[in-house]
Amino acid sequence: MFKSCQKKGQAALISGLVFGIASLVVGVIIAFIVVSTLTGANLLQDQRTTTTVTNETGAWLNATDYTLSQTATNRLSYTLTAIWANETGEYDVPVPLVNATVSSEGVVSRAGDEDYDDVSYSYTYVTKTNEEVSADAMSGNLTSGVNNVSSKIPTVLLIAAIVLILGILVLLVGAWQRMRIGGGSI
Repeated sequence: MFKSCQKKGQAALISGLVFGIASLVVGVIIAFIVVSTLTGANLLQDQRTTTTVTNETGAWLNATDYTLSQTATNRLSYTLTAIWANETGEYDVPVPLVNATVSSEGVVSRAGDEDYDDVSYSYTYVTKTNEEVSADAMSGNLTSGVNNVSSKIPTVLLIAAIVLILGILVLLVGAWQRMRIGGGSI
């Protein structure tokens, strides 16, 4: 009776460890599939808004980059629509758009050779929806969470191996004691 209980305990320990780790891996894979499907299906992009800014003054277009005033973390892209230089007291000199580039963060850089110390920018920008921002943040949190958990798996496996070795040692000591008790002396 005692032997069968020991074998059941060993089987339960090993199968519990294997099942627990397998469940964790399968759960993470399912979570990644769900999150990547939702973020990659363009379900949230229909509600994006495009905003136009006309004549943002006090700007420049020279060797020093200029950051547009309407920048935020949820802005997706910027497009320059017009640049006007102030050379006569008014913004009345058109500057060709090929003389400037704008990054996805709203930073305008000079692409031509000419410097303009006082310009006016007109541009549009696309804003992500709050839902998109939340989904992106959750996706990033899921990835960092999985990285944190996966860094702990070797420790969990080490503890499981130690418990398994201690269990086997207890069984061996028990078997050795039974052999000593059951053995006869001459």
